[in-house]
Amino acid sequence: MSVPNIWHHRKVADTAAKGCEICFKPSTSVLVTPEKQDFFYVCPAHLKDRGFCSPIIDHEAVAAKKKKKEMDEEVERLKKEYEEKQRKKKEKEAEKEKDKDKDKDKKDDTDKSESKEGKKEDEATGNKEKSQLDIEEEPRVFALQRTFYQQRLDRKRQAEMAKRNRERLNNPNFFPSVPKGLP
Repeated sequence: MSVPNIWHHRKVADTAAKGCEICFKPSTSVLVTPEKQDFFYVCPAHLKDRGFCSPIIDHEAVAAKKKKKEMDEEVERLKKEYEEKQRKKKEKEAEKEKDKDKDKDKKDDTDKSESKEGKKEDEATGNKEKSQLDIEEEPRVFALQRTFYQQRLDRKRQAEMAKRNRERLNNPNFFPSVPKGLP
């Protein structure tokens, strides 16, 4: 049973933190194989070390994500333009009504100030979303360097051998039987 040299970076809860495989400091980052055959805890600093592992970058996914981001920005821009046109239209209507009734104009002014406050809140949430997207830009798939990968394979083989040996020792047919015939 061969383990591929593809490792997915996952985060666990702070309460489930265990010692890093390299430096033994508590870590919440885990590298897991795609079939979940093997896993180990590792510090995020080691993931940036090119001597330990290198990221596997899917260029098609990056291009698709970039295109989606551009499309979202275009949609937002068009929405803002449309809202601006609607606002200008309402202002023109309000000016026409201003001549008819001055009381309605006062109410419109308070509505405009409330809509401006809403826009400021929308911009603040947009900035928060952009910062969250930047955080997720870290690579999530890695390939271990040859020596570390070989250590993982050796450790896996040793564990399988130890398990087989324990099973053999528990099996009574493993030991030779006492001779039954006369010498």
